[in-house]
Amino acid sequence: MLIQVLAILSAAAAGGMRIAIPLLLIGLVHIDKLWSDIPILSLIQPQIVVGILTSWSLLELFGTKQFMSLRILQIIQLVFSPLAGGLLAVGVTKLLKAELSPLWLIGIVGGALALVLKFVQVGWFFRLKGIPMAFIFIQDLLAVVLVLFALKAPENGGLIAMLLLWIALRSSTQWRRWYLQKEKKFKS
Repeated sequence: MLIQVLAILSAAAAGGMRIAIPLLLIGLVHIDKLWSDIPILSLIQPQIVVGILTSWSLLELFGTKQFMSLRILQIIQLVFSPLAGGLLAVGVTKLLKAELSPLWLIGIVGGALALVLKFVQVGWFFRLKGIPMAFIFIQDLLAVVLVLFALKAPENGGLIAMLLLWIALRSSTQWRRWYLQKEKKFKS
């Protein structure tokens, strides 16, 4: 059961990195089922889902390399990352035939994890006034690796997801210190 939880966390964390790439990978890895286990995507014809997710994945891959398009994409991803994280968490639960319930709670936890990770990315983007290109490539790679680990090596994926959550918590503490120091300088 713990391994299944780690797989779910790994998939949800991938939804916090990128939206369409992890969803596209889940469908392509299980080509025989496609998205039949993903709640909302199972209602849409697979050809349409492939077209939409492929287009959005290409936009995520190439649109994040320029400052202005990255800024717009991050706002869109911030809105949709909880949905992607929740869908990925529930989808992996169904794919692994995990006996975890209720599914809506798993979706909420997955969505919350994805939202926290996306908030940290957006926060660093605005704090640093941009993100170095190397980190953008790492995010792309991490989104792919987390999905593959969720399905093939859940212990590793879950460990990476928990490490990302720890980094997010440390970042929020750092931002608080930075804000208090800035406020202290402003008052004096």
